[in-house]
Amino acid sequence: MALEKWRPFTSLERWEEPSKWLSQLRREMNRLFEEGLEGLELGPVSLKEWSPRLDMVETKDEMIVRVDLPGVKQSDIDVSVSDGNLVIRGERKEEKETKEENYHKRERTYGAFSRSIPLPTGVKAEQIKATYRDGVLEARFPRPEEAKPKQVKIEAK
Repeated sequence: MALEKWRPFTSLERWEEPSKWLSQLRREMNRLFEEGLEGLELGPVSLKEWSPRLDMVETKDEMIVRVDLPGVKQSDIDVSVSDGNLVIRGERKEEKETKEENYHKRERTYGAFSRSIPLPTGVKAEQIKATYRDGVLEARFPRPEEAKPKQVKIEAK
């Protein structure tokens, strides 16, 4: 086996785009805190508040927000509009815990939650309609004229 000269810096990438590297670091840190610490008990501090997953869909005429709230009763959900945001708050109450023999596992998160979704300019609170079915909250509202795409005609010179 031949000896090779050690070149410690040959495999390092050049920092031509530090913003790209920092963006990737920020995304990974956000993922760590959103997924890795969710529902974790940290001594006297507890991360009891959780954040339900949501989808935002935009059609030609309306906008739709769907929020997954499995195990949450409709009476434990509050939908409101505050400072230009659609605010969804509630609580998933803990079920009675059961232990069998020496096996015990807990992955689901319980407690209060809150999501705040910025609304486009021009949406009025009375235009928002919310329904709840099979653990999914759906809020619909018409897409304001300001938010609709407009075709720009190109004129020949």
